[in-house]
Amino acid sequence: MKISTQTAGLARVFGDAGAVRILCEAGYDCLDYSMFDKQNGRLPVENEGFMEHCRLLRNLADSYGVTFNQTHAPFASYIEGDDDYNEWVRPLIIKAIEASGILGAGNIIIHPFSVSNDQKKANMDFFNSLLPHAKRANVRIALENMFCWSEKNQRLEKNVCSDGPEFCDYMDSLNDAYFTACLDVGHCGLVGEDASEMIMQLGGKRLKCLHIHDNDMIEDKHTLPYMGKLDFKKITKALGDIGYEGEMTLEADNFLLGFPDELMKDAAVLMQRTARHLAFLCEK
Repeated sequence: MKISTQTAGLARVFGDAGAVRILCEAGYDCLDYSMFDKQNGRLPVENEGFMEHCRLLRNLADSYGVTFNQTHAPFASYIEGDDDYNEWVRPLIIKAIEASGILGAGNIIIHPFSVSNDQKKANMDFFNSLLPHAKRANVRIALENMFCWSEKNQRLEKNVCSDGPEFCDYMDSLNDAYFTACLDVGHCGLVGEDASEMIMQLGGKRLKCLHIHDNDMIEDKHTLPYMGKLDFKKITKALGDIGYEGEMTLEADNFLLGFPDELMKDAAVLMQRTARHLAFLCEK
């Protein structure tokens, strides 16, 4: 199994090209390019010349023999009642799909969203409207299991695709080769779901992408596996049991950001070794 990680954390400090170079030299097989994280006050996808920027990033990764396995679109994908935001973000999501094709990424993670009425229909309409763009770019759209903050209960609670049956229903309703599931194992823990059970429910045909990180089951910490409470022995066994064919992709950059700049490269190597260890466990 190949291993990957997102570019966001390092890109905040070293820029996109610096992040790609550091991660390639750290020993990753693949990269997850982050298009949701602002640099100098703007999302990368907002910048002029962004497509050429992506071509340069792909050339840089190619020079190391590293590929982009997936990307992450800007989010939130839609905010109910905020027409200005929705008019701003939709073209950026479409642009992110096109950029993913230029990078050679097989998948782009695009968040589903919550609305007060007909939530499933709203999401189906939204994602199906993106299908022509995905086909042109030859990129699969990956939905992710989400959570929300409850002001009433003052805690994180379930939201769209938070549990296995609903996530499976969404994927089966889209029913196209250009859609897949990205399971965020950390999000499972935050809403009281067992990530290993969700892996088994989704199965190898639906589940093609991962976001791997750890937390304390209370806050979305996005830290390195084995630093929180998730059971990675069970998670990796479940991935092996379903014959998971995707990559072991970390989304644990808050671990990196705890180090001073001069130690971040060393921390990236530890993250790589951790991802490699998890991949090994899946294949035992």
